[in-house]
Amino acid sequence: MFRGKKYQNSAKQIDRTTQYEAKEAFELICKTASAKFDETVELHVKLGVDSRHADQQVRGAVVLPHGTGRTVRVLVFAKGDKADAAREAGADYVGEMDMVEKIQKENWFDFDVVVASPDMMGVVGRLGKLLGPKGLMPSPKAGTVTPDVAKAVQEVKAGKIEYRLDKTNIIHCPIGKVSFGAEKLNDNFNTLMGAIIKAKPAAAKGQYVKSCVTASTMGPGVKVSTARMV
Repeated sequence: MFRGKKYQNSAKQIDRTTQYEAKEAFELICKTASAKFDETVELHVKLGVDSRHADQQVRGAVVLPHGTGRTVRVLVFAKGDKADAAREAGADYVGEMDMVEKIQKENWFDFDVVVASPDMMGVVGRLGKLLGPKGLMPSPKAGTVTPDVAKAVQEVKAGKIEYRLDKTNIIHCPIGKVSFGAEKLNDNFNTLMGAIIKAKPAAAKGQYVKSCVTASTMGPGVKVSTARMV
């Protein structure tokens, strides 16, 4: 795979065989990020579980202390007072059947998170085949199906992220921007890892956190040691 000069120069500063302490890892990420835009910093955590088994699923949501650095567009399915509260809380779009039809007929997806009040799930359920594959289906576990839609909107806007395993038992999550600096990225990392470790399924056997790598959008990966956390 061809890599540009900037990537190669960044990679030279990172020892691929070393597991860095988190703070040091984020200092390296900030130092080696060379793109002309503010790169997103992602965390990739491989877990020693089998996501094919229902009792070994790892999924949840957590509010990062410094947010993710990106503007999140929120769609809320609610009616009456709850719809008004969602608008006041800063929801970008609020509706009922009108939103379902917009998504179905116009293939409209100008939103990043979907929140719904429990009484609207019968309506939202019609969108399962469209929202599910995109990871947009609201769920009680992620706190996006809730009677308090206003609070859910505020949390999402404040930097709440959802973490879940993919088919290869890896969790991929944004934890901020390069401009945050190592200190804030480290705070966000500790919050996310704390939640993932807390969510360890009782059925998980052996080593729980297999590996942890962080990388900026255009930069090389840096291995992070989680020994002190597990």
